[in-house]
Order: sequence, then C-alpha cells, then structure tokens
Amino acid sequence: MTNDKDFLREKLNDHYASIFEEELINEIIKIGMFRTIDSGDILIDIGDKMSHIPLILHGAVKIIREDNNGEEIALYFLEKGDTCAISFVNCIHKTKSIFRGVTERETEGIFIPVEFVDNWLVKYESWRHFIIDSYHLRLIEMVESIDSLAFTKLDDRLHKYLVEKVKVMKNNTLIITHQEIANDINTSRVVVSRLLKLLENEGKIKIRRNRIIIDHI
Repeated sequence: MTNDKDFLREKLNDHYASIFEEELINEIIKIGMFRTIDSGDILIDIGDKMSHIPLILHGAVKIIREDNNGEEIALYFLEKGDTCAISFVNCIHKTKSIFRGVTERETEGIFIPVEFVDNWLVKYESWRHFIIDSYHLRLIEMVESIDSLAFTKLDDRLHKYLVEKVKVMKNNTLIITHQEIANDINTSRVVVSRLLKLLENEGKIKIRRNRIIIDHI
C-alpha cells in the first residue's frame, strides 16, 4: 500500500507533472490536501471566503453566477488539469466568492492553501504561467458566455450547452430535467421544453424521460 505522498504523486503525474517542475510538484505533495467531492455537491458557494484553490485531478465542476434575484446562469466547466483562477484572485485579495461551483460528477482535487500559491507566483515560473493561462482561459469563456447571451439565438445556445455538457460528462446520454437546463441557461422550463422538441425535430437530439441523447457532436 502506498503512503500519502506516493498517492498524491501518482495523482499529480497523470497531468500536472508535464506542467510543473519537480520542485513545485514536491511542494504540492507536501502541503496539498486531497479531496473527493460527490456529484452534485457544492465545491464553493457565493459568499464563501476562499482559503484554498483546487487543482482538478478528475471529474467536472460547473461554475455558476447568480444575480440579486436568485437567477442563475452556468458560465463554464472545470475539468482535469484546470483550476479556478477567479478563486485565486479572491484568495489573494481575501474577498468572498462571487461564483458557485457545483460538481457535475464525482470530482477529485488537490487543494492548495492560499498562502503558498501567492508565494509560488514569484518562486516558480511554471506556476506563474499556469495561473495566468488559467485566468486568460476563464476570461475568454466568460466573454463567450456574454456573447452567447447577447448575440446567439436561444435554440443555438441550448444546443451548444448540451454539446458542452456531453463532453464534460463524457457520455452522450444526459440524465437531466428540463428545469435543470432552464436554470443553467437562464430561461423558463416551458421554453426549454419547446426548444428541445424543435432540436429533436431537426434530428440534433433524442428526448427520453429525464434523458437527452446527442448522437452527433
């Protein structure tokens, strides 16, 4: 049976060893906390204080923004090899989270205390590039979400959401209700049901009870 350090090294080597230098990997193994989060659990909620940031090893996390009226919209997904750079900014400035992170499927991650990740920006070039690249990617994804809301027809936006969801879940059959979809794309269940039927008539999806099948991605 391997010890904790061997276990963490094995997990990190699956992706991050090709990104970070060995000295940084050793530090992550020394101070990182491994966690498994069940599907549907809240990883971070709006208003929470940030003390750690995750390095995702397996699974998927949906990042959600909520307005003052409680209306939600899904912005992007975190998968293996990702971190939430927005959370990093919250950690540095000791501000509360403005996003909610919900696991789409069982997720594994190594959580790094903020006092270390700040110092690593100066100490490790690979870490600095990783955080900057992550922040840039998240920014692009949020801009794409804004563009989609402003310029994309709702049926096209719905189809894009379903395709992205299939890729994240790694399964072309989504077990999901029309209300869950409506929450994620910020519209009503009635509208979602109507548009899903339209997409089915166009041959883009198949609808079953609480299931949506997408054969062509």
